[in-house]
Formats: sequence, C-alpha cells, structure tokens
Amino acid sequence: MREAAKASEIKAIETQGSVTMPMAPDAVAQLADANRRALDVMLGAQRLLFEQSAFVASEMLDRAQTETHLFAEFVSKLAGSHSVKDWASMCRDCSQHQLDFIRRDSDRLFKQGERLMEAASRLVDSASPR
Repeated sequence: MREAAKASEIKAIETQGSVTMPMAPDAVAQLADANRRALDVMLGAQRLLFEQSAFVASEMLDRAQTETHLFAEFVSKLAGSHSVKDWASMCRDCSQHQLDFIRRDSDRLFKQGERLMEAASRLVDSASPR
C-alpha cells in the first residue's frame, strides 16, 4: 500500500516529460530561511544606501552654508582692512578658520565612515545562518 502511494506521488510530480524529485520538509525550510536572509540583506543594503544619500545631502548643505559664512567673514574683514599689516592678519585668521573647518569636516566624515562600517558589519552578521 505504501509503495502504491509513493508511486502515485512520483507520477503526480512528473510534468512535461521531466521528473522533479520532491524536496524534504527540512530542505524547504532551509531554502525559505535562506530566501528570508537574502531579502533582509537586500532591504538592509537599500536602507543603508538611502541613509547615506540623506547624510551626503545634509553634509553638502552644511558645507555650503559654512563656506558661505567663511566667505562673508573674509569679505567683511577685507573691507575693514586698510593696510598690508591688516591684510596679513586677516589672511592668517581666515586661513586658521579654513583649517579648523577642514578638521571638523574630516572628523565628521571619519565618524560617519565608522558608523557605516559598523552598520554594514551588523547587516552581514544578521544575514549569516545561525
């Protein structure tokens, strides 16, 4: 009786001249779990890309505002200076402001890079089979 049921099951699986072997339930569960993990990785990567796009847009706006402020400060000091000595002092001050700006900007970008690497690491770790 058992052999007849197995034979009818194999006949039911045959389609268009090809034979497909039935999958074990644990194999189906493993395949479903692998598909879920792949989807989680894809959605996580998409989320990371969106967050990075938003960060870059925010940083570009912040940088433009800061550069505009530095330029306005430079023009104001240039208009207020009346001698070569004043110009030298102004150039020293403005170059120091520019260097401070570059340092702060680099620090922010480095910290963001660390956060991005941690997020990518968590994404990969979450995708690995347990």
